[in-house]
Parts: sequence; C-alpha cells; structure tokens
Amino acid sequence: MIEKLQPIFSLIPQVKSPDYRVPFKEKLKWTGIILILYFVIGMIPLFGLSPTAVDQFQQLRAVMAGSFGSIITLGIGPIVTASIILQLMVGGKIIKLDLSQPRDKALFQGTQKLLAIIFTVFEAAAMVFTGALAPSSPDVAWILILQIVIGGILIIFLDEVVSKWGFGSGVGLFIAAGVAQTIIVGTFNFLSTAQSPGVPSGKIPQFIYTLTTGQPDFSLLLPVIAVIVVFLVVVYAESMRVEIPLSYGGVKGARGKYPLKFIYASNMPVILTSALLLNVQIFTMLFQKLGFPILGTISNGQPISGLALWLSQPSIGALFTNPLQVLFYAVVFIGSCVLFAWLWVELSGIGPKQVAKQLYQMGMQIPGFRSSRGQFERILKKYIPAITVMGGAFVGLLAFGADLTGALGGGTGVLLTVGIVYRLYEELAQEQLMDMHPMLRRFLGD
Repeated sequence: MIEKLQPIFSLIPQVKSPDYRVPFKEKLKWTGIILILYFVIGMIPLFGLSPTAVDQFQQLRAVMAGSFGSIITLGIGPIVTASIILQLMVGGKIIKLDLSQPRDKALFQGTQKLLAIIFTVFEAAAMVFTGALAPSSPDVAWILILQIVIGGILIIFLDEVVSKWGFGSGVGLFIAAGVAQTIIVGTFNFLSTAQSPGVPSGKIPQFIYTLTTGQPDFSLLLPVIAVIVVFLVVVYAESMRVEIPLSYGGVKGARGKYPLKFIYASNMPVILTSALLLNVQIFTMLFQKLGFPILGTISNGQPISGLALWLSQPSIGALFTNPLQVLFYAVVFIGSCVLFAWLWVELSGIGPKQVAKQLYQMGMQIPGFRSSRGQFERILKKYIPAITVMGGAFVGLLAFGADLTGALGGGTGVLLTVGIVYRLYEELAQEQLMDMHPMLRRFLGD
C-alpha cells in the first residue's frame, strides 16, 4: 500500500545526502548554521496575528521547540506527530516495513516527511480556525495560515539538513536551543516587564530584589533548584548501563564490552508523549469549535472539563486540590513513555534481534557461550526489554515530577535538553576521535 506513495515522494524536495563521510569540522559548521537560522526565523513575526492572542500551549512550548507569534509557532510538532502515527502503524503491523532494509527505511522516511507536511497544514489551519492563533481580521486568516505552513516546512527541511550533514537531529537541536534560551533568560534576566515595572523578571535578580526590600521570597529559587536537580539526576542516569562482555573471534585475547544504557530509548519517548498530549488539546479545540466537545471544553486557553482537563499538565497545587487528576495524568504520561520507548527500540534497529545480528556479523562472541546469532539474541532479550521498560518509566516519572515543580524551561524540557546535550557531546567526541585516528574509523566500518 505504502509503495503507491512513491510517485508523490519524488515531487517533494529533498536535502541531498552526502556521498562521502562528512568531516568533523564540516558537520560542526552545518550544525552551527542551522542553529543560527533557527533563531533567525524564530524572530520573524506572524503578519495578521491578533495582538490579544494568548499562547494556549505555553506549557508544551519548550518541548515543541516553537516560538509563539513567529512563523515557527508549530515548531517540531508536525514532525513528531507524523512519527507517532507511523510508529503505531508499523508497530501494530498495519504497515509492514522492515526498517533494517534500505528500501523499507527509505519508504518510512518518505512517508514520515509527507505526513509531516500534511500535519503542518492541518495544525496551522486548526489553530487559526479554533482561535488559538486568532487573526486580527477574518480577511487575513488564510495569510496567517500560509505563514505558519511556510515556517513549519522550513523546520522540516532544517531538521533534514542537520540529520544528514550535522550532528544529531534537528528535532533535538531545536529543543535544546529553545529550552537553554528559556532557562538563561528566566534565570538571569534583569529587565522588568510591563506588568511589574521596576522588578526584574529573572528568578535570581528577582530574588535579590526581594532581599533588598527586606522580604526575601525563597520560593523564587524553587524553579532554579529544580533545574539543577533534574540536570544532576539525568547526568547520573545517563551514566548507568549494563555491560555485556565480548571477545573478538578473529583476534585471540581481544576483549571488550557492549554497553546497554539504562535510558536505552534515549529521550524520544518523552518527546512523542508530549506531542501526543499537544494533539489532544488541538483536537479538543477543533471539536469544540465544530460543536462536538467529545474531548472536553477549553475556555480562555485552559481545559475546564472532559479528557482535555484530565490530560492537561497539572501544577504542584493540584496535588491538594485535584489529586485524582494528577494521578491520572501521571499514569497516562508514564505509560505512554513506556509504550513509545518499546516502539522506538523496535523501529530504530536497536532491539535484541537487530543488535544480535550486528554483533554476530562483526565476528563478536560472548565469552563462555557458543558464537551464534541465536545465542546473542537470547542473552540480549534478558536485558534490552527490561531496561527499555524501566528506562521509559524513569524518564516519564522524572519529567512528570520536574513539571510539577515548575522548573524553568519546563521539567520535561530540561530533561530532554540534558539528554540531548549529553548525547551530542558523545557524538562530537566520537567523531573527533575518528578524525584523529583514521585506522579506528576503518575498524568500526565507518
């Protein structure tokens, strides 16, 4: 079925893949260029947006890497939504693809890109139509939609450039950039706002201001402390791993270890879960506008009833005013993280079967066991499914708990940023090492 879409894929512009190994400095250059472009287009305001428009998705804004009121208001939302749909369809065998095969992987990527463009158009129209991005007048509604669509498509192609020519992915890079900006400004901004003239808006300057007035407000430091705690916990969790001893059959005495990280599925489960909750809010507003509030109702940008209310991000005060809603949200959030962790591991080629095949083809074996692909798979099945579930539940619980504290940049945003930066550092170190030692690159098959 999906093969019938191939003629459409050829009509969609693509970023050319490099036909050579991209050197470290060139990857660094392209990553820097795309990061600068992301900030630049994030400063282009939407023409025709009502000055009274309110950001109804502020709590998820950092995770979606969007800039409210700019042409990239949607951020990475359409990309992640497309990924969710495809992962569920492939995981549920509705679409039969073997992502270890280059042809099927190309079909998956082409379909994801097409879906991302479709969701860009849909989400832009839905937000304008429902009033989440209210136009200043009905005459400019379509102009407003067009600008949002252009910004969304730009993000899709910027992500593709980073994935092919830079370090990591554009999705991760944009999240980290947006959250880092929010943390720095929210912590150290000495400028005041129109609502509180003369009072710094940054948490630390504001705390210093309260000291000078003789009424220190230590609660201002809670979001800053939450950021530090989440940072330390994530760094510690990233260093946790199960190491499987290996020996190289072709070289006597050559031994090593295959590390299985505790957060095995990386931070993708949290990104996908956040995008899922964002789409619940979008569809709630859309159905409400159409006169079918089957998911609940939203008033002044805040869910007030139905599933939308139960799946809205709670504050720490809700622990006392509505503990059942906090419990329900926690169960759904953590459960979704576990589900997406499992799907991500299976579809990204790091499941027991795929890893066993890779190690066997490299001529590796586990000391004390007969060298066979089946033996590898049996041993890996004891570890990978367990750490996938535990790691997915851990990041879900950590993100949920950090969000309750009101951490700067959002608890989920801080969690994702630390994980993204940690992995980016590892990739930078590996690339630099292979540039310095070409023999190592040939040994690893790169």
